[in-house]
Amino acid sequence: MKIGIIGSGDVAQSLGLGLIDCGHDVMIGSRDVKRKELEAWKKKGKKQANLGSTTQAAEFGELAILATAWHATEDVLAQVRPELAGKIVIDVTNPLIFKDDDTPDLSVGHNMSGGEVVQQSLPDSHVVKTLNTINHAHMYRPSYKNGNPVMFMCGNNQSAKKHIEELLVDMGWSNIVDLGNIEKCRLTEPLCLLWVEYGVVKDTWDHAFSVIEK
Repeated sequence: MKIGIIGSGDVAQSLGLGLIDCGHDVMIGSRDVKRKELEAWKKKGKKQANLGSTTQAAEFGELAILATAWHATEDVLAQVRPELAGKIVIDVTNPLIFKDDDTPDLSVGHNMSGGEVVQQSLPDSHVVKTLNTINHAHMYRPSYKNGNPVMFMCGNNQSAKKHIEELLVDMGWSNIVDLGNIEKCRLTEPLCLLWVEYGVVKDTWDHAFSVIEK
């Protein structure tokens, strides 16, 4: 499958290599494809790794992944909306802002979520929110000695979620929980804040969430 990743940071690069390892062709969309780290990424991914503009990546993918910094997300979506019409879009973003003391907060929450903003910005696409509660280094083949991490997802289209669940399984996830429609992002996005705060307290960024059932 051809997958376009809109965004070119650490999340996009880690996901891209993982998806290439699964056998997919990937294009990362960036404003500057000549950045050294992107050229290095392309070498690692070999023939299945491609670079282009955000619009080219959106057009390239049969499926798209949104992996932009939140402050740039709405402007980018306005540019790529036509190319994403009718496609499934995995939203891995979190609507984070940073206060003067560098502590994170949500720019939207409680009665709105970033996932809902993305879906409203892409009315002709099927947005599925997932992979937003874990370090990018562990999005592919997560392995934890003390438990099985859980990955939540939500979205309005059941067929799209089924397709993404199958992709997550291919990526090594075995504990996937469909929480419901896109409004459930109001629950999963604050988990990112908890993930960050735990990381600060414990001085680790390799942790993940797990649910223990009796």
